[in-house]
Amino acid sequence: MTGGMYEIISKKRDGGDLSREEIAFVVYGCAGGGIPDEQIAAWLMAVYIRGLNARETADLTETMLASGSRISLDGLPGPKIDKHSTGGVGDKISFVVAPLVAACGVSVPMLSGRGLGHTGGTLDKLEAVPGMNVFLTPAEFRRVLAETGMAICGQTDEIVPADRKLYALRDATATVGSIPLIASSIMSKKLALGTDGIVLDVKTGRGAFMTDERDSLELCRTMVAIGEKTGRLTVGLISAMDQPLGRAVGNGLEIAESVATLKGQGPDDVLEVSFALGECMLNAAGRTKTGAEAGRMLREAVASGRALDVFRRFLAAQGGDPRVCDDPARLPTAAERTEFLAPRSGFIEAIDAFEVGMAAIDTGAGRKRKEDAVAPGAGFVFHAKVGDPVEKGRPVVAVHSDRPDRLPAVLERLAGAIRIGPGPVAAPKLIRHLVDRNGIHPWAG
Repeated sequence: MTGGMYEIISKKRDGGDLSREEIAFVVYGCAGGGIPDEQIAAWLMAVYIRGLNARETADLTETMLASGSRISLDGLPGPKIDKHSTGGVGDKISFVVAPLVAACGVSVPMLSGRGLGHTGGTLDKLEAVPGMNVFLTPAEFRRVLAETGMAICGQTDEIVPADRKLYALRDATATVGSIPLIASSIMSKKLALGTDGIVLDVKTGRGAFMTDERDSLELCRTMVAIGEKTGRLTVGLISAMDQPLGRAVGNGLEIAESVATLKGQGPDDVLEVSFALGECMLNAAGRTKTGAEAGRMLREAVASGRALDVFRRFLAAQGGDPRVCDDPARLPTAAERTEFLAPRSGFIEAIDAFEVGMAAIDTGAGRKRKEDAVAPGAGFVFHAKVGDPVEKGRPVVAVHSDRPDRLPAVLERLAGAIRIGPGPVAAPKLIRHLVDRNGIHPWAG
């Protein structure tokens, strides 16, 4: 390659197509530290504005994958299916669906990340469990997966190393919502695991990175095509993210709600999304052939306590305190609890998930800069969701925070996020479409 990073940034800024060699220059320079952050940030913004074509996106994914090591799952018995969500507000589904599916005899290995923008991060949520280790060596990852049927950890320096820096800089430079950057980030991590298949949960709506359903479908199709190109069975669901998923938003609060869901006591929407993804995972693994069959297996995994037992053993295997499954009070708590009260009586017509996610950052549950710490006990618990009645002056949201100085701003943001109308409204449809190698299909579950 004749030019350097300056020329690559200029070329993409002006709408040019990058060669595989130029993309490799960026990836390896990012991974090795040879390119300063400001130039990588400029390149990310150029890609965000100008985009990448299908060939560039595939080249970026494959080069990022090749830049590091992989975790081999050879020799581990049974089918292994990975699951990934593009992120949302209150999205704790991994902590429910992974133990559910593992309890049905399918191993679930996952490489996950921290919070991006207004969305929470799987690793941040897991670290709310005292003692939890979210960074494992490949040998430790294999051990946890073999012992418990599930394993969730972050990228080490050896696995897709360029993505760790790109992931953090995307969050800090408002370039998160780029289809090629999202697709390459997700799929490079997914392909670093030697799984038999990948099931994707692509969010759409105000609280998703893809607010337009057409963009969500394009992202899902892009990732399915990348997965299928490598010979990996890949399917995706398009699910709604207009209001928070479940009632809890925030790291430790979402772990507590996940445990309640595994006990059969969780919110209906969390169970619906978990069962839909679980059905896809069991079908992809060849364990079931119909939705009805998968549903029976998943419900039995909850009723019998086997799914909760998997989660308990998973926490212990990664150094976490398994007693949080029996005593949620062992999870960290925030110093302050304040109630957001309904300004009028009526029915909740809408809850803006994006605004809720941004308000959660002000409680301490998220980060504005990549180096920010998160408060594990901060966040919200909603007493009412879309379609529910509320009474003026009665609590609608419990606000948990260690930042009393930020509470007025949090309450003001919640007031703008929650719309109350005079009459009842129907809850929005959660699962919209199934995407596979054959195209887009209405979800029949």
